[in-house]
Amino acid sequence: MIDFEYTSSEFLELASEIRLGILFDLREKPSRVTTMAKKFNVTAQEIHRNFERMTNSGLISKQKDNCYHLTTFGEAICNQIPSIYFLSKNKKYFTTHEFGNLPSKFIRRIGDLSNCDEIVGVAKVLETWKKIYKTSDDYIFNILFETPLDLMELMIKRVKHGTKYRHIISEHASIPKGRKKLLEKSGFYPLLESGKIERRMLKSVQISVILNEKSAGLMFPDLSGNPDLRSMFYSDDEDFRGWCFDYFKHCWNVSDPFKEFKLSE
Repeated sequence: MIDFEYTSSEFLELASEIRLGILFDLREKPSRVTTMAKKFNVTAQEIHRNFERMTNSGLISKQKDNCYHLTTFGEAICNQIPSIYFLSKNKKYFTTHEFGNLPSKFIRRIGDLSNCDEIVGVAKVLETWKKIYKTSDDYIFNILFETPLDLMELMIKRVKHGTKYRHIISEHASIPKGRKKLLEKSGFYPLLESGKIERRMLKSVQISVILNEKSAGLMFPDLSGNPDLRSMFYSDDEDFRGWCFDYFKHCWNVSDPFKEFKLSE
């Protein structure tokens, strides 16, 4: 069982905008009291007081050159702050959304998503989705509950130009009418047979991911666990894209072979 006495005291030490700023500034490079006072536009006494407090809590230490450095503990704490930042920044979003069946190891890494924008509105989401497709060169990876027809056409164009496409879809996916005819007309099946397009299935898709080698989009489900296309987190940040890539890889590894007969228009 967690002893919250220790944990609560650490939160108390972090409950200061200046101290958090100091931590992340020292993460970039060691610094002296006077330098930090100028940066934060406060007195040297104020910075010294915070330095002493953070030294006593084990977050930083003073070295022989009179510069303050992050300790190993301080560095580790800095690595946890982005998770709090992401959740706090998107507190309103998570009053109407949940993590669904997301494995706990990805929730523990939620801070990797901190540098992103929320795209709001179905039309804007689809435009951003198209942007990811259009800017792909190496690959497009998807985890989706449904795929609009116009995006299918765009995907096939990219694959014909050499982009690799991997797709994970729900067994209960919503399939638009005319899909099969479009796929036949566009040359989808020869691309599938050549291995340039790969498909897998999950029993349930709650979290949707669209990514290429440059950027990624991520959609969490609503509070009923249903996919929600009304908003999407989007970023070209490497940590954000890396989180999405690793989640896709996890789902690909646990998914089942694609079975066309399970889909219905």
